[in-house]
Amino acid sequence: MEGAAPEEEDGDQAAGLIKDIGRSEAEEVEGTPACNPLRTTSKGVPDPLTDLLVPGLWRGLFNQHQDKSERETEPTILSGVMCESQAQVVEPERDAPSVSPSSLMDTYGPSISSLSSSSYSSTHHHHKANLSSSSSSSSSAVCLTPPLPPSVELPAVLTDTRLTLDVYQGGAAALPLLWESIPGQVRGIQYLRLGSEDKPGLDGALDVLPHLTDLRSLAIRGHCFYDSQGDPLPGLLTTLPTSVSSLSHLVHLDLSFNQLTSLPSCLLSLPVLSLLLLSHNHLSALPPDVGQLSSLTYLSLLGNELVSLPPSLGQLKALQTLDISHNLLQELPDEIGSLEELVRLELSHNKLKQLPESMGALLSLRELVIYSNDLRLIPHCVNKLPLLQIDVRDNPLGKPPTPPPLPPTPDQAETNIPELHLGFNQHSFCVSSAGCHVFLPGGAELLFPPCCLETTTRLEWLEKRPEKKWVWLEEHDILLSRPLELRPHGITFLKPVEVCVPYHRTKRRQVLVQKFDGQSWSILPTVLRRGSESHSSHPGGRPAKLACCTVSQFSWFMAVSRPVKDSCSLTPAGALLVSSSDPGIKLHFAPDSTVQPRTITLQVLQVSVSEVQALCGDPQASVSPLLCLSQTPSMPFLHPIKVQVPLPSGVTGHTVDTSCLHLLHGDPTAQTWTDITSQVSLYVTHLYAIFYITHFSWYWLWYTTQRCVSGVVRKVYQRLKQFKVQFLVLQRKTDPSQVMLQCLPSNKVDCRVRSLSEQYDGPQPSDLCDLLEGEQFFAGFERGLDISTERPDCVEGRLCFVFYSSLKNLKEVYICAAQGQKGPTRGQVSFYRGEIPNNLPEEVARKRKGHDSQWLATLPLRLPALNSENHFMMEELQYPPLNLGDPESGYLTEANLLSISLQIGQDWRGIGINLGLSYQELDRIQYKYRDNLGALVLDMLFLWARGQGTAGPGAATRLVAAMIESGRRDLADEIEDIVSIGRRKYSESLRRVGLEAESSSLGETQQ
Repeated sequence: MEGAAPEEEDGDQAAGLIKDIGRSEAEEVEGTPACNPLRTTSKGVPDPLTDLLVPGLWRGLFNQHQDKSERETEPTILSGVMCESQAQVVEPERDAPSVSPSSLMDTYGPSISSLSSSSYSSTHHHHKANLSSSSSSSSSAVCLTPPLPPSVELPAVLTDTRLTLDVYQGGAAALPLLWESIPGQVRGIQYLRLGSEDKPGLDGALDVLPHLTDLRSLAIRGHCFYDSQGDPLPGLLTTLPTSVSSLSHLVHLDLSFNQLTSLPSCLLSLPVLSLLLLSHNHLSALPPDVGQLSSLTYLSLLGNELVSLPPSLGQLKALQTLDISHNLLQELPDEIGSLEELVRLELSHNKLKQLPESMGALLSLRELVIYSNDLRLIPHCVNKLPLLQIDVRDNPLGKPPTPPPLPPTPDQAETNIPELHLGFNQHSFCVSSAGCHVFLPGGAELLFPPCCLETTTRLEWLEKRPEKKWVWLEEHDILLSRPLELRPHGITFLKPVEVCVPYHRTKRRQVLVQKFDGQSWSILPTVLRRGSESHSSHPGGRPAKLACCTVSQFSWFMAVSRPVKDSCSLTPAGALLVSSSDPGIKLHFAPDSTVQPRTITLQVLQVSVSEVQALCGDPQASVSPLLCLSQTPSMPFLHPIKVQVPLPSGVTGHTVDTSCLHLLHGDPTAQTWTDITSQVSLYVTHLYAIFYITHFSWYWLWYTTQRCVSGVVRKVYQRLKQFKVQFLVLQRKTDPSQVMLQCLPSNKVDCRVRSLSEQYDGPQPSDLCDLLEGEQFFAGFERGLDISTERPDCVEGRLCFVFYSSLKNLKEVYICAAQGQKGPTRGQVSFYRGEIPNNLPEEVARKRKGHDSQWLATLPLRLPALNSENHFMMEELQYPPLNLGDPESGYLTEANLLSISLQIGQDWRGIGINLGLSYQELDRIQYKYRDNLGALVLDMLFLWARGQGTAGPGAATRLVAAMIESGRRDLADEIEDIVSIGRRKYSESLRRVGLEAESSSLGETQQ
């Protein structure tokens, strides 16, 4: 989660800038909001951001001449930074999100793209018609598998003059195949998107690029796909072939999230290149002749390693947007003042100490983002620029330069803070006025600075078991640690003490430390870091992740995760709030929306589309992120609030069936959802849905063909909050009376069982069940079993639990046979939802420990009998010898079957089914020997052999039939040969002892 903001911000840039630069003429005349080149506000006046961006940014590229006076409209405010007639340096709140180029372009990207499409379509109309007429005849003949999935046909990736290969992993390898199959159609491609995560496929695609002479937009990006851990796959592009310089029509180029260390020289020869995105590469310098890119209007170098800029940058006279944020710049060249058309300059997260005076000549500059630098002064000439918005957060403005540190004097010799490592049984320790760095078991750390205490004081720590009655979580919160209690509570420190609580990995969520004051939990300012290298919660493992806060008093502390909260201060001037987790989500507050300042909070909950489809039974269903909006204080707004959200996945503004689009309003208190689509003003652009609201709550955009949407959404929301869990009941191998019970999310179960297999044994985990975060449940020992220890969380053979998905949810108890039980006891453990019932009838309680309506799962548990010395009589598993058969049908010895078992391999399950074994028996065998195929096959044969004693003669015949039914005729023939040899040997032995003749004569007499 940390450090992800720049990455997602730039991803949104690429989407907003060029995503639809080549829509067809038919789409442009539809007159939808997505195609409206001039957006207006609810008051009917032109939107100032549109006036700013559309004429200025695209004038040079598409000959859209607009009067510059249109730009100078009403003042706007972005992220709390106000724009007035004269620019003023304003420090907004620290937590107000900044607005990236993508933030300005997202909403208006479709409008811009329609301009590009309309200006270009007339010159290529005849060429496009020829391509479309040949597409149907060639699509059926082209095979794209591999690298694309078998279900993907040519029209899914190639439409008109657009080829999209970045939606399938390794899709770049399809470009050479298409070039070999339909070179004429591929040569006319104008818009091409490739993923760069597959090196061989990318190299083949780069060889084809020089032949695509009509290409106008090219994207070769990394981070298009994610690995099994949820991390984005990096792009592997390191350079471009020199022949790319032949793409004389190329207007837009996106090479973000790759491995570029220098600017490819071939780019300097592209005459009409207007938009260049090189974000998140490894560029350390730009070439001295970068000024040759004279047509450039947009340049993004976000997230590189630039330490300086060449003077030739000032030759980019058409440049209107320059983003050099998240680099290592310490100064800017004076030539930057020559960028006469520059509208937006993004310099945040660098190391700038001053701005050049030449920036006073940037008369077109409207937005200067310079937060998180080392600036102590803004030049007066920059402050005088008209209509300029400046974001200067996190700069030491007005402060004197920091003097160099003085050499230490002898009486100021630095003293190292002593370290103290505590064991699990050491719950108290002493801290003196010298301070101490205390390391607690499990990874927690306490840092007491020198002089925080006047005298040596004894302190205590205790890790509490989370109890539902006093651990309170908000909606969507997840508990990451057990509460840590530090005592005495009333002690006050002279200096703040750092408390660091360990937590496990969490994705795309905010991690916070909460403090309990005896009545309620409150959020503390939290810093995330790694623990000390010398202190790890696991020997030899990585240091723990720590959520750290500073406190002046001891109390209870715990770490929680929740969806990221973005907030801003809303004043009468208006504001724009952009989500840091999804920059496509924006709240626009018009001026005069409020009289009294208030704090606005936005939370975004990402939802899995596949889960929604499975839960609601609609394979076409899709959803946008869930918005949770709140404000302090809570008051009505004076004007409607404009909300922008991405359209549900797989839905675009030009293909959407608006009758299937539903906006749901959620009431978090009543847990209800209401379809308000007909009550709001809702319209769509190509990528986004926009609607207006008058009060804050939860909002969720759905695309579904079902009718009763509100009921479906309520059911789906409840299920999405639940975790798929499984229960474990395991006995220690050396002491069967010691039982471990655990409840884990299903994705953690297999790893956990493997780690316990050497010390514990027991039945396979339960079937999947659903539990909420913080939901209470209990385990009951039934059918002759009871708990032999007294503990506060145990009531009459029932053990209480509270489920937390990031904790172990583990308890160990000693069990015994219930009173009156003798010999081995075959009992069970059942799990029930909710609290322990106090009204269960006695006759029912003898059999079950909970109501049937509360039941979740049941697992068998066996307790061996005790011998005269009160030791458990451990029984070794005894398998009967595998000597199957009878004189009539023949024998199979153990050696014969061992030879056969070595050839069964992966067909063991089908053979077991045909031998008459149940699915439950086969599942148990598979789970027990999941890492040993040979032992698995043998156990299956032993299990079948044990049942043949009562099955009557013909065991070998049944085995042959099972092999034939399983498709293993080779094994059936081998068994028949073995049996035939056995029968012949049996007959020969009878003949040798003279029994064969006697049996024959006896048979004739009976006849």
